[in-house]
Amino acid sequence: MTCATLDAVVFDLDGTLAETERDGHRVAFNAAFAAHQLQLYWDIDRYGDLLTITCGRRRILAGLQERGICHDDLEGLAARVHRVKTDLFAREVRRGRIGPRPGVRDLVRDLRRSGVRVAVATTGTRAWAEPLIEHLLGPGTAEVTVFGDDVTELTPHAEAYRLALDRLGIRAGRAVAVEDSGPGLRAAVAAGLATVVVTNDYTREHCLDGAALVRADFDEPTPLTTSALVSLLQGAGRVA
Repeated sequence: MTCATLDAVVFDLDGTLAETERDGHRVAFNAAFAAHQLQLYWDIDRYGDLLTITCGRRRILAGLQERGICHDDLEGLAARVHRVKTDLFAREVRRGRIGPRPGVRDLVRDLRRSGVRVAVATTGTRAWAEPLIEHLLGPGTAEVTVFGDDVTELTPHAEAYRLALDRLGIRAGRAVAVEDSGPGLRAAVAAGLATVVVTNDYTREHCLDGAALVRADFDEPTPLTTSALVSLLQGAGRVA
């Protein structure tokens, strides 16, 4: 069956397809701090606060500055720590230790059965994001992928979503974005996309004004389906 009104769904990755932040990225950041003998550790709550900073390297720099850590080249130190963090996180990804959020694979299977194309737009680094997408969705499931390496502007800028639409060869009115956070929502909306936000523990209190739909889960209280996304798009007047 082909869906005549919804051409593609563009998913965010971190916090959307998988709960990567608390027990994934945060742990890798702390391990990288320890490897550099830095007196810096982010607990669960503090890390949640830092998620308003959308680039990992910038997040590290802010943490170093906050702790008053002195160094001749603080930005260079942040970049080195970030490289180690990326390697550590990518290692965990390749071990298959991060699974999808409940209901994600069911939704993706439903989309593909309906002839809707699947894309992922993330400003995460390709080194860890590419193997994670393949592990979560299966090799080749995401027809288009955009990584932080592909763009110059990071979330909440719309560049990643605009590039995904360009690579798909479709206009924003024929697609839906799926996000988990306020900054991600702003990026998708700025690209002209009707956006579903599936929140998590870190993002439930975000300002989500402008979302076409807000849910706490993909599978509860009822599964998010292709037909629901089609109805959402038609209700928003996005389909010509």
